[in-house]
Amino acid sequence: MTHSLLLKTDQTNCYNESGHSVPCVGSGQDAETNRIQNVQAARFDVRDEVVTDGTTGLSWNQNASPGTFPNSWSEAFEYVDQLNRLSHNGINNWRLPSRRELFSLISHQHINPALPDAHPFTDVFSGYYWTSSVCRRLADQAWYIHLGGGRIYRGMKYGSYMLWPVAGPKPDKGQMSNRFAIENRTARDRFTNRVWLRPLRSMKRPIKWEKALETIDVLNAQDTGGYTNWRLPNIRELESLVDLNRHSPALPLDHPFETVAEGYWSATTSAYEKRYAWVLYPRDGAVGVGYKPLPEFCVWAVRCDMCRI
Repeated sequence: MTHSLLLKTDQTNCYNESGHSVPCVGSGQDAETNRIQNVQAARFDVRDEVVTDGTTGLSWNQNASPGTFPNSWSEAFEYVDQLNRLSHNGINNWRLPSRRELFSLISHQHINPALPDAHPFTDVFSGYYWTSSVCRRLADQAWYIHLGGGRIYRGMKYGSYMLWPVAGPKPDKGQMSNRFAIENRTARDRFTNRVWLRPLRSMKRPIKWEKALETIDVLNAQDTGGYTNWRLPNIRELESLVDLNRHSPALPLDHPFETVAEGYWSATTSAYEKRYAWVLYPRDGAVGVGYKPLPEFCVWAVRCDMCRI
């Protein structure tokens, strides 16, 4: 799933570290530069209780809770097998979605559930849903996503969470190889066409969120590498760097980034609590939030020369 829309969010407003609304112009925040515009309404097609996502080509069960109750990770697989034996809704190749497949549905504008505006799904539980993806560092744990707010974390496989079956094209497992082209102090990701600044020493120190945004302004004023269109990445761009086949850090094998920090700020505010912003934790690839006033996370600048915002 490399569609450019998956690297943008639907966030429409900007907020300061106190959670109050502020003008987006000149803020450097997600809603100023990365917002999806006028595409969500036509995104989903519903036929016979199956929803096809025009952005990814994936088909989802319209009822997001066909099991009606939480299952362990192994039980979730068994339930999906049962759906296939019954050709549920006329489909016999249902599967438990991968982490990135389920994340493709997440909205960063809405909560409870964290799904796009005018989505057609029913019985969405605003809690955790299993994915088929295993935590590479901790094999007894698997990834789940919170459909209430969008958090991505890992849990013991014997835990009990909901399941949401998907069908359709599977991701190309070869897409993570030979991803980066080094260009002086930057690295171009061939998979997403994003250009990442190879972290400068001054950007490896944890700082507050608003200071992170200011750091980007300073970076652009310095004309780093001959470019002045650096920005703080949105959370979907940061998450796109994750390779779940690796850990410590969970980045592709050939990544050229040195001294990867424990966590990186995104430009995306948490819709659940506006005083928090989304953060990537590279060790395993978790996606959580950080309290904006605390100097706990670092900056990783990005630009996209060919993107049409």
